[in-house]
Amino acid sequence: MGRSALVEAYEARVAGGGLALIDGARNVTWDALDALARGHAARLAALGVGPGERVAVMLPTSVELIAVTLAHLRLGVVHVPINTRYQPDEVDYIVTHAEVRVLISDWQESEPMVRWSDEPAADDVAMIIYTSGTTGRPKGVMQTHASLAANIGAVMRLWRVSSSDVLSLALPLFHVHGLGLGVIGALLLSGARVRLHAKFEVRAIVADFVTSADPATLFMGVPTMYHGLLAHLDAHPDDGRALAGARLFTAGSAALAAHAFERFREATGHAILERYGMTETGFTLSNPYDGERRAGTVGKAVPGVDVRVADGEIQVRGASLSRGYWRDPEATAASFTADGWFKTGDVAEVDDDGYHRIVGRASTDIIKSGGFKIGAREIEDVLAKDERLVEVAVIGVPDDKWGEIVAAVVVAKPGVALPETLLAELQALAGEHLADFKRPRAVCVIDALPRNAMGKVQKPPLRALFTAPR
Repeated sequence: MGRSALVEAYEARVAGGGLALIDGARNVTWDALDALARGHAARLAALGVGPGERVAVMLPTSVELIAVTLAHLRLGVVHVPINTRYQPDEVDYIVTHAEVRVLISDWQESEPMVRWSDEPAADDVAMIIYTSGTTGRPKGVMQTHASLAANIGAVMRLWRVSSSDVLSLALPLFHVHGLGLGVIGALLLSGARVRLHAKFEVRAIVADFVTSADPATLFMGVPTMYHGLLAHLDAHPDDGRALAGARLFTAGSAALAAHAFERFREATGHAILERYGMTETGFTLSNPYDGERRAGTVGKAVPGVDVRVADGEIQVRGASLSRGYWRDPEATAASFTADGWFKTGDVAEVDDDGYHRIVGRASTDIIKSGGFKIGAREIEDVLAKDERLVEVAVIGVPDDKWGEIVAAVVVAKPGVALPETLLAELQALAGEHLADFKRPRAVCVIDALPRNAMGKVQKPPLRALFTAPR
């Protein structure tokens, strides 16, 4: 397939020079970013790490993290991002399962390499990103240089992202949203300047658009971020009028409530562009840049991606698809139909004009909360360690702010009285093994879990036990 388009883009950016990143008061040029990347490459070379080997990265959002990511792409090392909120059990699993050669958990200055050497090919695996599934532990999704370049490049062209743009980026860089669209798409493929934020803080984001001498033109967020922005704009309506000067606001990773879409349009004049995708399929559906952006919908197929809805489920094929799950051929095979379409598990409706609306999951064992995809089984396995419980079922309960929250339905052992502090105790137990966003936010105690004739737990009726907090 030839040489990696991501590497070619990287070399073009460095050759062109200019400003790449703004991190607070720190301005980083492409020359400086390349020097940092070369330094990291030298560090890997000293450790004997070569192309195709997995290098896990657990660093906070920073200029250095982006340099590490670019170095891996340039070297042909397989980049394995790890959520910085993960607990040791979660990290150990990924490092072991991916057969990681090196885990990067701190930044060390190194003398830059004299020159780049190995040339990754387009079909080489660029990243293994772990994503929660329905059968326990997360699975490692393999995306190639070619799949990333083709799909993300198509989205950038669709949204008209260019070197004239300035992106305000507060998305985490261990997730395909920020890593794919923010770093690979806007920064690398499009040459946009990126204003980098270690975490989402409303006032800092608004300042990028309102008070900056080089104002942001573009923001990519998840629904929880837009709820934060709306609360700010309610108190500071003049900032809404200032945001009107931006070019584009996009949302993804979870469904944006229609009323939030309308409120943001009233406050800023911008119709948020919603899109849909997943780690395995890349970015597959998008509302148009030109044309109507419909509240509550995720639009139509991105160029280069085929999408169909079969028996209510979104199914995908095309250049955006991953190569499959690392070291799991059975799970890979089970994810495809007999005629080669990837089964997303997301249920959608399509209106007469071809706009898709996500209405739920085919599986109740996947929870989407705050932009994260969470496997219920993983949480159930941890909560089951509580010796007072005989059964545990974890579900997602609808919530306007988070999309869904994690809720646990439990059955106590005979003769055991569960305390009023049960939720706090289960949260503490989960916190010993899992990231904080996987902790249950609500709990309900019942006498027995509902089951079908074959003995399988029936989760849909359990949602009625909860009233989602606002």
